Amino acid sequence: MTLPRKQLISIEETPYYHIVSRCVRRAFLCGRDPVSDRSYEHRRKWIVERVKYLAGIFTIDICAYAVMHNHYHLVLKVNSTEHWSTKQVLVYWGALCALPRYCQQYLDGDDLGKTELQWVEERASEYRQRLMSISWFMKLLNQHIALAANAEDKCTGHFWENRFKSQALLDESALLTCMAYVDLNPIRAAIADTPKTSEFTSIQERIRVGSTDLLAFGQGMQDLQYSLNDYMNLVDYTGRAILQNKCGYIPNELPAIAERLGLNPDTWLEEINSFSSRGFTAVGTVEQLRQFCATVGKKWNLGLKLIPALE
Repeated sequence: MTLPRKQLISIEETPYYHIVSRCVRRAFLCGRDPVSDRSYEHRRKWIVERVKYLAGIFTIDICAYAVMHNHYHLVLKVNSTEHWSTKQVLVYWGALCALPRYCQQYLDGDDLGKTELQWVEERASEYRQRLMSISWFMKLLNQHIALAANAEDKCTGHFWENRFKSQALLDESALLTCMAYVDLNPIRAAIADTPKTSEFTSIQERIRVGSTDLLAFGQGMQDLQYSLNDYMNLVDYTGRAILQNKCGYIPNELPAIAERLGLNPDTWLEEINSFSSRGFTAVGTVEQLRQFCATVGKKWNLGLKLIPALE
């Protein structure tokens, strides 16, 4: 049975979420369709550009992304809009949707009565919540891509599955594990040999841009507090282990990097290889999963369990 969003997303518990969206019937989104031999590769760029545009408006940062042939992954961090003024909220929401007349008059500096000003504040409060809503972010992302793809294909109807999948990432260990899982998707799918050649992934973009810190893609209000070099090496060494298809293979450098990032070096490869976007609504330790279930009102534990590193 499909769970309501309030049992999947709880910003009070964690700001980090793993999102997956798939095409209907898992049809080709990008790449080359082996049946028709038609290329849809350009649609990958559509998605990355739209994701970054929305991240510059919403208070949602992109920690990682990977655009595959018939689905895409995002790792999101939700930030607060509490410090935004009414004017700032209206300006940002107005960049996405047409504003009601009173809201536009407010921005234009027109004189409004007490009743009209109260109405504007109520709308701004509504938009403030939307600008930190994963559901609205995904709606405006998928709707935009669906319209463009259907126009190109000269057809109508659903392009995406009805709902995107979401996983709560309950601590920084879960966040890093999920980010690496997302960045390594093309390697696991055998469409890339190294992170550097993984097209339309956050790891490739970070390698190309280069930086001291592991910056999130968005408004830059909350950067990730990790060394970019450590994270890139973690993904690189993990990718080699996956390519060699040796469950017990651990590169000599990996334990030290995992420890610096707060991961459990003894279970890292097992956790990354067992990580899945299907069937798990949250990722964290056993205690964190219990707390999350209690907060969102679930009566059972349904999550991916990670083993914390020893203190």
